[in-house]
Amino acid sequence: MNEMSQTPAFDLGKINVILATDCGSTTSKARFFKRLGNEYRFVASGEAPTTVEAPYEDVTLGVRNAVREVEELTGHKLLSDEGIMLPSQGNTGTDLYVTTSSAGGGLQMLVTGVIKTMTAESAERAALGAGSIVMDVISVDDGRRTYQKIDRIRRLRPDMILISGGTDGGSVRHVLGIVELISTAEPKARLGVGYDLPIVYAGNKEAREQAKKILSSKFALKIVDNIRPTLSRENPEPARDAIHELFMEHVMSHAPGYDRLMKWTSVPIMPTPAGEGKMFRTLAEMREVNVIGVGLGGATTNVYSVYDRKFVRTVSANLGMSYSICNVLKEAGIKNIMRWLPFEMDEVVVRNRLRNKMIRPTIIPQLIDALVLEHAVAREALRLGFAHHKSLARGLRGIQRQRDVSDLFEQSMEEESYIDMMRISIIAGTGGLLSHAPRRAQTALILTDAFQPEGVTKLAQDSVFMMPHLGVLSTVHAQAAMEIFEKDCLVRIGTCIAPKGPVEAEGSLAATVKLDLPDGSSRTEEMKQGEIRLTSLGEGKFAEAEIKPRSNLDVGAGPGKELEVKIEGGVVGIMLDGRGRPLALPEDDATRRRQLVKWFRAIDAYPQAVLDRYEKALVR
Repeated sequence: MNEMSQTPAFDLGKINVILATDCGSTTSKARFFKRLGNEYRFVASGEAPTTVEAPYEDVTLGVRNAVREVEELTGHKLLSDEGIMLPSQGNTGTDLYVTTSSAGGGLQMLVTGVIKTMTAESAERAALGAGSIVMDVISVDDGRRTYQKIDRIRRLRPDMILISGGTDGGSVRHVLGIVELISTAEPKARLGVGYDLPIVYAGNKEAREQAKKILSSKFALKIVDNIRPTLSRENPEPARDAIHELFMEHVMSHAPGYDRLMKWTSVPIMPTPAGEGKMFRTLAEMREVNVIGVGLGGATTNVYSVYDRKFVRTVSANLGMSYSICNVLKEAGIKNIMRWLPFEMDEVVVRNRLRNKMIRPTIIPQLIDALVLEHAVAREALRLGFAHHKSLARGLRGIQRQRDVSDLFEQSMEEESYIDMMRISIIAGTGGLLSHAPRRAQTALILTDAFQPEGVTKLAQDSVFMMPHLGVLSTVHAQAAMEIFEKDCLVRIGTCIAPKGPVEAEGSLAATVKLDLPDGSSRTEEMKQGEIRLTSLGEGKFAEAEIKPRSNLDVGAGPGKELEVKIEGGVVGIMLDGRGRPLALPEDDATRRRQLVKWFRAIDAYPQAVLDRYEKALVR
């Protein structure tokens, strides 16, 4: 393996001061950690606009500004004229500096395969799992003519291309046809003109030599094991490793200012989504549960799932909260965004506010109305991102299996996705909007409305957006990353109890929840249909719960059946969500706004005075 892809050896006992940064599409974030006594803890953070684009075109300027804020807050000097000072001595320098990045659009890839729903889909999962943004997926059967594919390849200007196709030992004709397409198109790299575009070949091993003859003179070719060696087995790791290696060696070294940043860092720069994904996987493995995670960024929405130990990451490159906010408007539609607003606002005003955010991506809401609008967009970005995720989180296609009659009823579900929300134990979010929400209840409601958890689900979030930082840190110092993750990063919001099934009688009993509390006392709560409310259970507290749903509703044991489960509290508490699954909002505008105000008030999502204003406007 290339030296740049290897993690250097460190004397972990001598690492007392750690600096980690993330160069996001909008903001560069610095996080400062120290060993305090026998454990590592988060100390301070700094943020500044990212400077990868004109007029600055030097990512290190934004990093310096973010680190300078840490210096001002802590009195610990970290910067010199040359960059980050290593190692630490007293109140100067750091023993370890690591960074992630999604600035400049992140890692953008073109993916190819023979069959769209088989090898091409496996290649797309591999590329997404490596932290890339998939610009397009080209396959033999994608419906485009040869000249259209060549034109598309030529125009895309990706950072890298992944070629897959064919099982080992099978026909080489189709995968070599894709190789010829790329050779004919001669695509150019997005960044830099003085280097060869990297290509990872991960197709039929029988075609390797011919692919090498065709491509090696024009491109930086890396040949790895087949992503789909047989129809029944997927092997994405070799391709992912190669993508990370080529990303560092070819792509990052040509991005504005990254050559200097790479010299500062103690380990290779990691794509931000890869760092996030690593921590979501860690969370699932630590708790031995199924997890859904989301990274809501300025340009992209990354969704991660760890389900029955299968890890899938997807990125919706057109769904974000700053640069891509108008793409959310386009994909979701103005009506779907406005359905989450508890006040009247003209469509033209909504469009103009979102356009203003797109052209001024670093501005933050100054008024509650603007914040509520951004939260409405976030719900739709997460909803659409999760729908995209479920389209790839499914079993391998092309496998022949024997079926009995019962399988026929499950077939359509399996083809859509294997994710069953009733079996998801944790939903966790990270990203600027979620991590910096003024109230944790806002994050809880955004996650609940977007993902619509069923049964009993824990909600968590990244405290100050440091999951990517800890992901890259864990490659060097796993103990430090885990200690900070548990004590300073992961915020336990609480637990959502949401029966699956429609609302049949508004205001009638949906379920009773008996809680046996840690102090030996118990209480019984009533959940009403169409309503949502909170009941207290503090962070770090657990209770034994007996949940008895209405006969047509299911909380995990079957329709109408009682469920006994241990639940965890949080900073928000226990959310009793009787609004029905799937969640349906009233069609009438006034009724819907009144319902939203009622829900927001029930969990104290926004200041009561503001909600009073919204309510008075509905009376007039």
